[in-house]
This record gives sequence, structure tokens and C-alpha cells, in this order.
Amino acid sequence: MRKRIESFILITLGAIIAAFAIEEFLVPNNIFDGGVIGISMIVAHFAPLPLGALVFIINLPFVIFAYKRMGHMFVLKILYAIAVFSVMTSVFSPIQNATDEMLLAVTYGGVLLGVGVGLVLRGGGCLDGTEIVAVHLSRNISISVGQIILLMNVVIFSVAALLFDLDRGMYSLLSYFISSRVIDIVEVGNESTKSVMVITEDGRGLANEIYKRLGRTVTFLRGEGLVSNTEKDVLYCVVTRAEIYELKSILDDFPESSFVTISEVSEIVGSHIKSKHGSN
Repeated sequence: MRKRIESFILITLGAIIAAFAIEEFLVPNNIFDGGVIGISMIVAHFAPLPLGALVFIINLPFVIFAYKRMGHMFVLKILYAIAVFSVMTSVFSPIQNATDEMLLAVTYGGVLLGVGVGLVLRGGGCLDGTEIVAVHLSRNISISVGQIILLMNVVIFSVAALLFDLDRGMYSLLSYFISSRVIDIVEVGNESTKSVMVITEDGRGLANEIYKRLGRTVTFLRGEGLVSNTEKDVLYCVVTRAEIYELKSILDDFPESSFVTISEVSEIVGSHIKSKHGSN
């Protein structure tokens, strides 16, 4: 219960900071974010709807998609994060924007947005439904989650450049790059892909739970404790940034998993994401 409360506090704080960054730095200067928020910002210029309402509406299909494939708690956190973000954008919208200087807007808007989104992700929530779809698509095609998200955002920034001007597209891309780096820092260095190694006495049970809840297989290794002289199961798998929180929840259900390491992956050769019909 304590961890669940802490996660909702992080989501609340992150959604508020992200909404502040959007309404006080990016929107007034026509600087666009990627993903659903970026799509909503573009649509808001042509539709008589508040930005927060558009973010909620456009995210709904992705939430339904997640509900059919992921845990109920994860979907609840997504809905809560989007709701808080939508409400807070309406709160910050009437306030005078923080700056009209483009470089300051790009820098501070990108940093604050990265902090906000990073806190939401750290709490197990999500503000961008496209990342959920990217995770699912990457399990069926030989393209990583990061590449899919990058492709989506390139399209969004290209549309923004065509509808407004090329400078706005370039400023948006720069702000997105800054926020992406800050998200990594807030999440304690989590990159899009992480390798996980678990030393446990119940390897089969843990592996089955990972397969059931994340749709991933693991590689089994055999080890022996130096002091205990007992055999240990060593599990190795690769997961995406969006799945880190769920993986930690699974590990909490297996207290006998005495040692866990989560490391950055700088490069992957071959397909590392498997569907439930695949194997490692």
C-alpha cells in the first residue's frame, strides 16, 4: 500500500510539472512535443477544444488497447495521470506564459517536461499512449520501441513544420531531444531498453510470471552460491523502459529473488522482443 501511494504521488507531481511546462513554455511559443501531446497541440490550433480535453480524448483508444493487454492497475494509473494532466493544463492555461524567448522556452520547457514525464513513468503511469502501442508492435516486428516512437515523432514534427514553419519544427525537435534526455536522468538512467539479471531459487515460477504479465521469455543460466553452496537459477531478459515498473512489481512478489541487476543496453543485434509465440 505504501508503494502504491508513493507511485500515485509521483504521478500527480509529474503530471502537474508536465502540464506547467506545456502551457507556460511550449504552447505559447508554438513548440510541439511528440506523441499524443504533440498531436493534441497541433489539433488544438484548428479545433475549438482545450488542450487537456484533446489529450484525454486522443489517448482513450490507447488506454482501451492497454486495458486488453496489460494489468488493470497499469491502466488505472494511465487514466489518473492523463486526468491530472488534462485538469492542470486548464488551470495553467489562463496564466501568463513564463517567457517569449524561444531559446529559454525550448530549454526550460524541455527540461521541465522531461522531469514531469519521468516522474510519471517512475510512478508506473504514462501520458503518451503511443509508447504502449510501440511496445506491442515491437513484439511482432523486428523494430525496437525507440525506433517506432522516433518514427512516429518524426512524422508529428514534420507535420508541425509544414503547418506552421520550419523553425517551429526544428525548435520542437530540439525540445523533444532535451526532454528525452531528462526523462532518462529522472528514471535513474533508464534507456529505452534494459537488460535484467535475476538470481533466484524459484526461477521457473518467476519466469512464468514474467511471461504471463509481460509476454516475454527469459534465458536460464545455472549458478552456485559461494557461501551457501546451493544451486541458483539465473534469469536473463531484455525489457523496455515502459515495462520496468511492472517488472519490479513482479519481483516484489518473489522475495526469494535475492539479487537483481538492471543494466543499460547500448546496442542490440537481432530481435530481443518476443511475442507469446516466440522463444529465447
